[in-house]
Amino acid sequence: MQADLGKYQPPPDAGLDIIYQDDALLILDKPSGLLSVPGRGEEKQDSLALRVQARIPDAMIVHRLDMATSGIMVMARGREMHRALNRLFQQREIGKRYIAIVDGRLDPPAGTIRLPLITDWPNRPRQKVDHETGKPSITHYRLLSYQPEKECSRVELVPETGRSHQLRVHMLAIGHVIIGDNLYADPACRQQSPRLLLHACELSLLHPLSGKPMRFQCEPPF
Repeated sequence: MQADLGKYQPPPDAGLDIIYQDDALLILDKPSGLLSVPGRGEEKQDSLALRVQARIPDAMIVHRLDMATSGIMVMARGREMHRALNRLFQQREIGKRYIAIVDGRLDPPAGTIRLPLITDWPNRPRQKVDHETGKPSITHYRLLSYQPEKECSRVELVPETGRSHQLRVHMLAIGHVIIGDNLYADPACRQQSPRLLLHACELSLLHPLSGKPMRFQCEPPF
């Protein structure tokens, strides 16, 4: 689930930001504010998937980023590679790393969050921690730097699982909401940035054809 509040206003299509491309896969940098796949309704059709497929028809989505999140996404070239990459995701053999700016100073400066998540149905698309019916969800975090004048921290986030809004809800749950989050932040934290300060900065995997280890990086724009 990747919808957020407010009218959908995707960034202009200025071409694809392709980090890597071969006959098996594509690695792209998705801008903040663009849906990964089409949403419901005519006004939510513009998405990274359709922009890529208009130029590279055999490209297929294998995972998503929230609309508000920017950064690295991988797409498969053709159905066979789609199946192969899907297996890698299901077996948790694709590594992902994110950078975020969160409210406050993390203490301790590193740790692991293990809180089960589930959709908050009356308040969709919000997710919530639920110890009875939630799905197991694991996020590792590490403080990179602290800005005392802004009372915010730059953190590295490494998810072991891939639940909807996992990083956003986990950081909220430990008292350090991501700046600019229009679903989970209070008005003060929301207004500190015109966008969600969450970026998928690294993705690693074994190439589905050669088996060669590959790592791709994309620096955050904040």
